[in-house]
Amino acid sequence: MAKLISFDIDGTLEAGDPPGFLSMEVVRTAQKLGYLVGSCSDRPISTQERIWDEHGISVDFTVLKQNLGDVMARFQADVYYHVGDTDIDRFFADKAGFQFIEALAEEWRLQITDIPV
Repeated sequence: MAKLISFDIDGTLEAGDPPGFLSMEVVRTAQKLGYLVGSCSDRPISTQERIWDEHGISVDFTVLKQNLGDVMARFQADVYYHVGDTDIDRFFADKAGFQFIEALAEEWRLQITDIPV
């Protein structure tokens, strides 16, 4: 069963500006568990790629927030998650058919098995 998880950056990941509460280790753990992983952010693609490179993480995709739906078209998965911290993140996740997970919500770790915050 393929699973895909998209992360907002600013306010969600520790590498964001402002920094979020999720460590980059969360992303690495998702990859180890076999998730397709990437980012969906307001930041330019080149900036998203630089952030991943600076942390030694090779992701499957980087897209602008309004293009999250393109990820579903490119990757076949049984479940699609988008982790973010704002109502805008939720809006684009819903629009693209992704399950939205609030980055600060404790229960999201239960939805995505074995990923520690």
